[in-house]
Amino acid sequence: MNHDPMKHLCSDHCGEGPSVLDLPVPDSLKAEWATLASRRQFLTRAGKSLAWAGLASLFSRGSAAASPPQAALLPHYAPKAKRAIYLFMAGAPSQIETWDYKPELAKRFDQDLPESVRGGQVLTGMTASQTRFPIAPSIFKFQQHGQAGHWVSDLFPHTAKVADEFAVLRSLHTDAINHEPAILLINSGNMVPGKPSIGSWISYGLGSVNEDLPTFVVLTSKLPLFSNIQALSSRLWSAGFLSPEHAGVALRSGGDPVIHLSNPKGVPSEIRRAMIDGVNEINRDLHDRIGDPETNARIAQYEMAFRMQTSVPELTDLSDEPQSIWDMYGPKAKEPGTYAYNCLMARRLAERGVRFTQVFHRGWDTHGDLPNRMKILCEDVDRPTAALIADLKQRGLLDDTLVVWGGEFGRTVYSQGGLTETNYGRDHHPRCFSMWMAGGGVKRGAVYGETDDFSYNVVKDPMHIRDLNATILHLLGVDHERLSFKFQGLDQRLTGVEPAKIVKDILA
Repeated sequence: MNHDPMKHLCSDHCGEGPSVLDLPVPDSLKAEWATLASRRQFLTRAGKSLAWAGLASLFSRGSAAASPPQAALLPHYAPKAKRAIYLFMAGAPSQIETWDYKPELAKRFDQDLPESVRGGQVLTGMTASQTRFPIAPSIFKFQQHGQAGHWVSDLFPHTAKVADEFAVLRSLHTDAINHEPAILLINSGNMVPGKPSIGSWISYGLGSVNEDLPTFVVLTSKLPLFSNIQALSSRLWSAGFLSPEHAGVALRSGGDPVIHLSNPKGVPSEIRRAMIDGVNEINRDLHDRIGDPETNARIAQYEMAFRMQTSVPELTDLSDEPQSIWDMYGPKAKEPGTYAYNCLMARRLAERGVRFTQVFHRGWDTHGDLPNRMKILCEDVDRPTAALIADLKQRGLLDDTLVVWGGEFGRTVYSQGGLTETNYGRDHHPRCFSMWMAGGGVKRGAVYGETDDFSYNVVKDPMHIRDLNATILHLLGVDHERLSFKFQGLDQRLTGVEPAKIVKDILA
């Protein structure tokens, strides 16, 4: 017997058989929902007319249903940036080989790091058993670039050309010493999984600009073949306890950019539209009877998915890009999934009003063979990163697009394992590391913070990652202390409950 699963779905419209809407809700499910229901949900059920008005607004403006209670107050003040692009180097780039120039270290090659500098720091299991901690100066040369005179490693010849556009942050520090908790902490403000990521907070607070594309998009980059590569998981772009529509949408490099984006073979667009209408009708009836606000989020996601069937193919069709763009980003930009391709996609997303784009690049966990690995990694990201900055600028987008580059922590000045003049490795180092920010209200050419002669401890203007996230939110017009969501009895925030400051010295 042939069974058509669509028959029951569209029975109300087709006049065949019982409707799903007529099926009873089990008492156990009613009891569970009643237990979870809040006063806000009760009021929602009591005021159906208002709910329907809100639903109409939802269909016209994508994400209205899940706006925060303080939506009418957002942005809290005039934003300098309308959108952000976060270039995240997972695995932790060494600050000593990139942005924190320490010329005096060359005189200390293979000397033991003074105990007074190390200060009894807790070490990872990878170096705790070492009998000595020999200083490993960087083998790469540094030069000053631009009017700002930024010291930039020779590993970044292209990025050096746009040095005047960014502010270097040399005094960042974090609480975590291992990758997974550190990546979670900098991305979500907490080492425990299940909290919203920074992109989700921005989506929740500011909502969508382009109702045909997600507010928060994630791009993960292909890598040269390496071992010991840190895994990336969706918890890094999770919405946590926020509505799931605020989670990052990861675009894939192969097949459909989004899973199941294309209609199945033999299913035209009008059938897909009818199916979504039917599912939404069921969900609206469920919301009327139960009042679970997540139901409205589900409706919004179905609608967004349908619109993305048109918007995403247009986004990923790069045939309209002129040769000058390919020359800027380099030949790898034509290969989907590469970092160069993702940087070009990030620019296209910024053009289309996507609020927050995060580009992940892995492989920066350089415990050994650091000089060789750094050459490969930096070559992979250098040209596309510089091209993204230059491309945004030539299109008039850099002034209101915040660009952030960096990883989860830094690297030790002492060598992990054997040390030679041409080869060494570096262990994890949370006490200090470097990042940079450009565009979107950032002071061009600024330098913030200072480390000691060993790039081991912050000696001036410490900047915790809470301060970094508070500053990112500030540039987007959001007060980090006022953007909150009540969960488990607490007013949850990206920056948590400990003090966090906006770093005003890097603001234009």
